[in-house]
Amino acid sequence: HAQCSQRLRPPRMDLCHVPAAREKGWYLPLMAPNIKGPNYAWLDPSRLYCHPQGLQDCVADLLQPFQGDPIDMVAGIDAMGFILGAAAAAMLRKGFLAIRKAGHLCVQTLTQPYTDYSGREKVMEVRTDAITPGLRILLVDQWVETGGTMRAAIQLVERLGGVVAGRGWAPGHPGTHPWVQWDHHARTPQWPALSPPRVPPGVAAICIEDSEGGRWIQERYKCAHCVPPRLQPRFDRHQ
Repeated sequence: HAQCSQRLRPPRMDLCHVPAAREKGWYLPLMAPNIKGPNYAWLDPSRLYCHPQGLQDCVADLLQPFQGDPIDMVAGIDAMGFILGAAAAAMLRKGFLAIRKAGHLCVQTLTQPYTDYSGREKVMEVRTDAITPGLRILLVDQWVETGGTMRAAIQLVERLGGVVAGRGWAPGHPGTHPWVQWDHHARTPQWPALSPPRVPPGVAAICIEDSEGGRWIQERYKCAHCVPPRLQPRFDRHQ
């Protein structure tokens, strides 16, 4: 590729380097640590979005658990959820719905108060003309720490009649043809012309921490994240 002729030197990111074995989460070290102190989040995940293969594999890993699930729309949470959500929607060839911080939409909206990861009281909103009863929504955010933001987004979707997957939903019986065939070599979804089983989507984020709110979400909804089990305790401790 032409861009690979211009390699970035350390400490900058090498946009061309891709490991031979692209295991789930290989791109997590691309995230940048906090160097500005306690007024900022402990980690900046957005750095990995600069890496072309890292971003593609991150989105593919988030979508892989939903490979047999019909998805009508992807919704991303303001603001960093817009990046992963829009990328997921493009890969799935679905529309994207922005769930905004209150006060930015000039149309009729539904609002929901919540407490974010820093303990601040906020309000989010969503347009009321995009979600119809029974619409199956995949909710995407960059990170789930305390769970307050994601839970508020779930409440907005469900108040409008949308569906976010619960643990009671399961794919079709073994041996049935899945809705999406996953090409593990190319790490991209393949799209057969078949009627999908009635399995709704759920919640996706790079990391879902083992907090009270994170557990509440994972106990009730189908979830996907990118952190391997061996690394989860370190992410929970912000190390």
